[in-house]
Amino acid sequence: MCVKEHPGTIVTLPAIVSIDEVADEAPDVKTFYLSFVDPAAGAHFAMRSGQFVMCTVFGAGEFAVSLPPSPEQDRLHITVRRAGKVTSALHALGPGDKLGVRGPFGNGFPFDEIKGRNVVYVAGGIGLIPLRSSIVHVLQHRRQFGRIVLLYGARTSRDLLYQQKIREWRQTPGFETFITLDREEPGWGGEVGFVNTLIEKANVPVDNTVAFVCGPPVMFNHVIADLLGRGMSEGAIVSTLERHMKCGIGKCQHCAIGRTLVCTDGPVYTYQQIKTLGEVI
Repeated sequence: MCVKEHPGTIVTLPAIVSIDEVADEAPDVKTFYLSFVDPAAGAHFAMRSGQFVMCTVFGAGEFAVSLPPSPEQDRLHITVRRAGKVTSALHALGPGDKLGVRGPFGNGFPFDEIKGRNVVYVAGGIGLIPLRSSIVHVLQHRRQFGRIVLLYGARTSRDLLYQQKIREWRQTPGFETFITLDREEPGWGGEVGFVNTLIEKANVPVDNTVAFVCGPPVMFNHVIADLLGRGMSEGAIVSTLERHMKCGIGKCQHCAIGRTLVCTDGPVYTYQQIKTLGEVI
């Protein structure tokens, strides 16, 4: 398998970034706002929506993380849930501490192919993180798309990410938002139930529509079944795959699924492609 070229990418040695600010998003989920210590490295860093980086926490290890910022608008940041040794070490850091960043890697979202279509986002929990950059991009180019619908579900209201940003997105004409919690809780006046139940309530369009879906496997499978049941084609459903990536450039093949490498061929795939990979999500 060929190793692809990566122009505009920090491939091997990580560039050093400084943590400027840390924001609590949800229990065990934080957003780290970053800036490159060497401005030249920052100028070389050119990301696309849907890509990821390899983040080094010195003395702890390296992990792959989605890039939630819009390439056109936001400050560089990563949103990370504490889930193991390396991410726990990251969560212990604060402003002024240093990290390493390699990337960006991966194929990104296919915006050129979806202009003129309706766009539906279906996210569960931290599945909103990789979709955030796409939402910001689409809203920035609002006239190039039809209906834009966000269906978002979380276990509790405390688990809802980017709440301030969602309130800002709602101010964009034509942006429709439907949010649900898994179960009722005091003070919550919104929808209750799993996120796939919002598909019918939102009357999600099927014709000339692309759906971006990201969340835990059980949610993904229910959402895909409901979208297909409404008549959406497999090629119109887009998702991002997570695998334990190492090199990010297709050399170690640690993230291989069949003949595809998630780090270079993905992480963005259509459901039509995912079905052919030979691995259950």
